[in-house]
Amino acid sequence: MPVLVMKFGGTSVATLDRIRRAAKRVGVEVAKGYDVIVIVSAMSGETNKLVGYVEETSPLFDAREYDAVVSSGENVTAGLMALTLQEMDVPARSWQGWQVPLETTSAHSSARIVNIPTDNINRKFGEGMRVAVVAGFQGISPEGRITTLGRGGSDTTAVAFAAAFGAERCDIYTDVDGVYTTDPRICDKARKLDKIAFEEMLELASLGAKVLQTRSVELAMRYKVKLRVLSSFEEQSDEAGTLVCDEEEIMELNVVSGVAHSRDEAKMTLISVADRPGIAAAIFSPLSEAGVNVDMIVQNISEDGRTDMTFSCPTNQVARAEQALKAAQDAGSINFHDLVADTDVCKISVVGIGMRSHTGVAAKMFKVLSNEGINIKVITTSEIKISVLVDRKYMELAVQALHTAFELDKAA
Repeated sequence: MPVLVMKFGGTSVATLDRIRRAAKRVGVEVAKGYDVIVIVSAMSGETNKLVGYVEETSPLFDAREYDAVVSSGENVTAGLMALTLQEMDVPARSWQGWQVPLETTSAHSSARIVNIPTDNINRKFGEGMRVAVVAGFQGISPEGRITTLGRGGSDTTAVAFAAAFGAERCDIYTDVDGVYTTDPRICDKARKLDKIAFEEMLELASLGAKVLQTRSVELAMRYKVKLRVLSSFEEQSDEAGTLVCDEEEIMELNVVSGVAHSRDEAKMTLISVADRPGIAAAIFSPLSEAGVNVDMIVQNISEDGRTDMTFSCPTNQVARAEQALKAAQDAGSINFHDLVADTDVCKISVVGIGMRSHTGVAAKMFKVLSNEGINIKVITTSEIKISVLVDRKYMELAVQALHTAFELDKAA
């Protein structure tokens, strides 16, 4: 039998009624002749509740016990989904991560998948099981302890299973009906894309689009797993949702496929640091060790042997960055006149594989923002992306103006 992987997020299994609705979708695929691996998240809100219990019980918690607690939400959903399918006369059973076993590293709460042996599940398929309902987000360490993969880890679980089992496709069911050209809550002219290339989806996911977890897209691109994003709450057809695939499968690549935004960005500037070999390493090594996720970096022209260094990071990491840099200054490894943090900025990005073969995208983007009176603070580019930092108050205006300027309002 061909294998299909179906992943249901927290909102898709939030209640028993929604689990029944999801199970009916699984039943449709079984009737088509698929053996199905269903990956489930915890019911909506359950993981947050479990995290709260851990933090209230033990503020300085043991990460191994944290994983034991927070992984239990997926176990409940897996059991309920298997029971629901059995009530529909679909041969199904639930699998926890250790039963597969989904082998991971020992990094509790942020483990990475090492291997997924297929023998156990394939043997059960051979014995007549049609659906394996697997608890997402969890695995087992070399030490035999339960691990979790970090927030959004069920997406990664689903893609990893699709790769391991050579699945025909991996369907990600969520509360949106696909990938849009931009956030429909900000721009009412946003359009659903029928197809998007892996690289474009990876950029959009990393730049603030919340549809798919970044690691899951990385994995899909590496193993050429076809991903389809679709809604649990709408009628389904073979053309539903958005297919994330190789660019070769897309007939005509758009110059720009989407506009992404990230609201919670901060711009930090070290004023008057010594312009000498090794200064960048001296600045960014302490930030890395402190777990600060640095994105855009700009160094000003040197004057009298001094320069300014600007970088962006998430707003919730500003205090950590300040602490790390001041500690480095106290230790004498760097010297700067001042450290200025601007926490009232946002990142706006345009993404499209078509940029590789078209010129003038940056010029057009900058002109559009200029015409709207929006000042650019920092710019960074890649082969298929241009990102800028602007004042947060202009975020919606910038997204809407760029969406129109690059003709994303128009149907393909």
